Amino acid sequence: MRIHELTRGAEAFIRAVNEFIFVKDEPQKADVIFIPGNSSPEHALLAADMYHQGYAPYLLPSGRYSKVVGRFAGVAEGWRSVYQGDYETEWDYLKDVLVRAGVPESAILREDQATYTWDNAVKSRAVTDAMGLRIRRAILCCRCMHARRALLYYQAAYPDTEILVCPAHIPGYDREDWYLTRDGQNMILGEVRRLGDQVNDVFAMMLEQIPSGDR
Repeated sequence: MRIHELTRGAEAFIRAVNEFIFVKDEPQKADVIFIPGNSSPEHALLAADMYHQGYAPYLLPSGRYSKVVGRFAGVAEGWRSVYQGDYETEWDYLKDVLVRAGVPESAILREDQATYTWDNAVKSRAVTDAMGLRIRRAILCCRCMHARRALLYYQAAYPDTEILVCPAHIPGYDREDWYLTRDGQNMILGEVRRLGDQVNDVFAMMLEQIPSGDR
């Protein structure tokens, strides 16, 4: 990676953040593709493309809405002219993204109660367990800046599963360019902060909610 000339003095810091936040694996055949909830569709569109390439037979979007807002606040700016449905949950929205991308409804599993990332992981596990699905390998399609946090949570909920992270590139927020703007800096360093801020409460919930046989 080439660090921009204006940031050379911060090169070691940038590299450390990149190593921590951004995760990317090569896709392989899997049992399911996980799609954490969000109001932007890039990661769902990537998941749809991977489905069409035959990487997995099922996709599992997850999400009700952000617990911070308490409702689904609508499609992200820049995408509202494309997706204009009356969506009650993130799952409704992401399902529509997938269907419009040619994914059959029969391949889309349902989890529409989660309100944050750890909830996405735990409630997705409940869905696959209820269906009797044994998830040996999964693909996690998330937004690039969300990769480490999503991976940690899904791996905790599926400790015996190989999880491959295939993130959607989001210009301005990826490892090559986040440090060049204040908005990018706030987003990525906010992810670092959230991983720290959430660790006490979420880690305690992890120990409580992971099925006893998997601890």
